[in-house]
Amino acid sequence: MRLRDGLAAIYGPGPGRRSAWQWFPWALVASLGVVVAVNITMVSFALHTFPGQAGSDGFDLSNHYDQVLATVRREAALGWDLRAMPSDAGRPVLMLTDRSGAPLRDARVVGTAERVLGPPETVHLVFRDDGAGRYVADAALTMPGQWELQLSVGEQGRMLAATRRIVVEGDKPLPRSALGRDAKQTDVAQRAE
Repeated sequence: MRLRDGLAAIYGPGPGRRSAWQWFPWALVASLGVVVAVNITMVSFALHTFPGQAGSDGFDLSNHYDQVLATVRREAALGWDLRAMPSDAGRPVLMLTDRSGAPLRDARVVGTAERVLGPPETVHLVFRDDGAGRYVADAALTMPGQWELQLSVGEQGRMLAATRRIVVEGDKPLPRSALGRDAKQTDVAQRAE
């Protein structure tokens, strides 16, 4: 072994040759960058898709999964389209159409609305037919933010169960006058006390 080879082993190659180890710090930084990017993506998906609650009936559903699939197929065969949105007064509004796009009339629609985030609140809803496939809830949603509607639609013996998410805009609770029958019942009860 020559002296020059021994020095190259200690100090690296001479000025004409570069070692592959010079890229090691950059490869490490790039690898950590990929890990951070994947983590940010996963956190973003988790924050934007998690409904805020975990169901406790998963085991029961798994025991009767064939029935769940049959119900889903039966509802899909109806071809009904159900769109939900809040009115300006904070009342849930549904648009129901059949397979051909014609308004679904005289359906019986009931449901509940639960706050997805923030203080828990549940509002029971009965929808009235407003004409042309438009159904308006009898009560307003009291707080701004995301609400999950659990709906049951029945028409001529056919049933559809659906879940829809709506967002009530605003930065403060709605006034009592906008709340509908539930608020009136509460006001009467408070006056009686």
